[in-house]
Amino acid sequence: MSLILLTIKGISYSQTQNGAYALVLHEVGGDRTIPIVIGAFEAQAIAIAMEKEITPPRPLTHDLFKNFADCFHIQLKKVLIHKLVDGVFFSSIVCERDGIEEAIDARTSDAIALALRFAAPIFTYPNILDKAGVSRKSNSSATDNELADDILAPLTEVEEDDDAETNSSPYNHYSIAELYESLDIAIQEEDYEKAARLRDELDNREDQTMPNV
Repeated sequence: MSLILLTIKGISYSQTQNGAYALVLHEVGGDRTIPIVIGAFEAQAIAIAMEKEITPPRPLTHDLFKNFADCFHIQLKKVLIHKLVDGVFFSSIVCERDGIEEAIDARTSDAIALALRFAAPIFTYPNILDKAGVSRKSNSSATDNELADDILAPLTEVEEDDDAETNSSPYNHYSIAELYESLDIAIQEEDYEKAARLRDELDNREDQTMPNV
């Protein structure tokens, strides 16, 4: 069966359910997306890998795996989302050492966090995309956060996060200097979710101050 290449579109936060996230994957060469429910810790692990300017002072679990694999010359060749049962995605990471490949079972969120660190491609099968894919043409007016709410709506229990924030940034009254100072503190305290939000606010400020050419 042929494989379909997926890219990571981003992570959407549910505006209606505290602490709930959806990882949004996009079909390469198509218009369908796959939203996958993940927890706050997994969302942070993926967000850190996507945010190139944030470097943890100490290696996180997925970074440790990458360092271990590099030390022993193990390559992560690809991630395969191979099964969907009752809304749960099952994945494997395909690794290679000395020309020998092995497929290892992994949670989809962990597999994608590792794929980012190894720059490995992510694949799935057409039948899984047919079952779980959401066409952006039919939801052209929906935002990613609204799609996240749609996919997370059936959940009855979510991890509570008292610090979860809405789309309105709590840092919009900070000065640039205060943002950089808070960013440094967040990284030192290994609060990478907060660091990512501070970095987003800094990026927004830079976009707003760039002159039109």
